[in-house]
Amino acid sequence: MDAKAISLKEKDVKPVVDLLNDYLANYHIHYQKLRGCHWNIKGQNFFTLHVKFEELYTNAQLTIDEIAERVLTLGKPPHSRFQDYINESTIKEIDTIGLKDLDMVDAILDDMSKLIELERNLLEATETAGDDGSNDMVNRFMQFKEKNTWMLRSFAGKK
Repeated sequence: MDAKAISLKEKDVKPVVDLLNDYLANYHIHYQKLRGCHWNIKGQNFFTLHVKFEELYTNAQLTIDEIAERVLTLGKPPHSRFQDYINESTIKEIDTIGLKDLDMVDAILDDMSKLIELERNLLEATETAGDDGSNDMVNRFMQFKEKNTWMLRSFAGKK
């Protein structure tokens, strides 16, 4: 399949595909961080955060699949090697073993901030390319993260 099959111009969607692959790389690192937080949470907030991290990593797993499928819809292969994710991601791995509960929340908030920044860049690129399908998808993902950013910041007692 190529972009022409869905009435888009290949040269217009190339920047979108490149950004989607970067986004995919970042999401994979974020996903694994959420899994680590879920597995390693300890302390008074265990029951609350254990469930919340599971909700977030389940959503991230579905999001990753949608991103990869959108890249394929646009006629290109999605990145699929962990080495590519590590090399391309601006989100960095962390060791969640022994990390305090609110430090985990801060790490996830930092990831979400970076992902939202990538999403805003993607929204500009998709608008330029006339790619409403990718735009709608990314906008939906961003809204989810914006809401969860508010919730996690409230949980942590931040403004």
